[in-house]
Amino acid sequence: MATGILSIGFQGDGYGVLSWVFLDLAVVAFVVLCLLTLWRLAAYRHALVEDFTHPHRGFGFYSFVAAADVLAVRLAGHHPTISAILLGVAAVAWLARGYAVPWSTRLGRGEHPIVASANGSWFMWAVGGQSVAVAAAVLAPTYGGHLLPMVAVVAWALGLFVYIVDGIFVVMRLLAYPFTAADLTPPYWVAMGAAAISVLAGAHIVALPAGPFVGPVREVVRGVGLLLWAVATWLLPGLFAMGWWRHVTHRVPLVYEANLWSIVFPLGMYAVCSHELAHAEQLPWLGQLGSAWIWVATLAWLLTGIGMVRHVVQDVLVGDR
Repeated sequence: MATGILSIGFQGDGYGVLSWVFLDLAVVAFVVLCLLTLWRLAAYRHALVEDFTHPHRGFGFYSFVAAADVLAVRLAGHHPTISAILLGVAAVAWLARGYAVPWSTRLGRGEHPIVASANGSWFMWAVGGQSVAVAAAVLAPTYGGHLLPMVAVVAWALGLFVYIVDGIFVVMRLLAYPFTAADLTPPYWVAMGAAAISVLAGAHIVALPAGPFVGPVREVVRGVGLLLWAVATWLLPGLFAMGWWRHVTHRVPLVYEANLWSIVFPLGMYAVCSHELAHAEQLPWLGQLGSAWIWVATLAWLLTGIGMVRHVVQDVLVGDR
């Protein structure tokens, strides 16, 4: 997700070589992570199923949906067939997981009450839906017809609904249960990323030709997109401030963890959504903001990547000897 969105951002800004480099890295990472997940399913099936059905960790599996759709969007101009396959797999996975959420969290063996487990990763449910909307809208002009515009509009609406539901649950958890600096994990950045990808999906839907699904909702999507961009922008300073509060004020050690990538993706998505919204609404200054912000996301990617490499070398390879 994080690497793929940077590839899309650099493509939009005309940095072709950088875009291809990040695309290659994203494809390799996607394949490796899928293979590792299949290996874990075969070797540690019980642990994987427990994570999948746990309300605290299960929503992270929506990253597969978003990652597949990010690659689908980036490959759409060169390999539309591969993009369509990735979109189909992602849409099925999003729907199947979405219908399984009530069962696995409320009726399964997870923690109760469920609100106590709500955290930033829950917004991945909304990110998954909006990623389907983006990919469908991007591929719609290539394949024509009304199916993909319908998928884009429906996925956008469902993603927006889920975003609101997720926000209610997370706010209830913050207000009703004890919350410490250690609880303020990186996935809370996904709250901003979910708003940003909703803006991106809306911008692509607005750009589609009028039809039986796009025409009636175009102005609604446009207005909601502008509001959600304001929400994402409003969240940014607060998230940076919460990071300071966590690591400086309360001295929670800043060490590498896989969850740090959930900061990189929202930063990259904010850049891309600002760029696309600028194009849709004819706002040049917003495009300049997006072009500048992609470098902020790249810096975050580099720092996280360095931390990952050090972790693998020092704690995994050397530590096992």
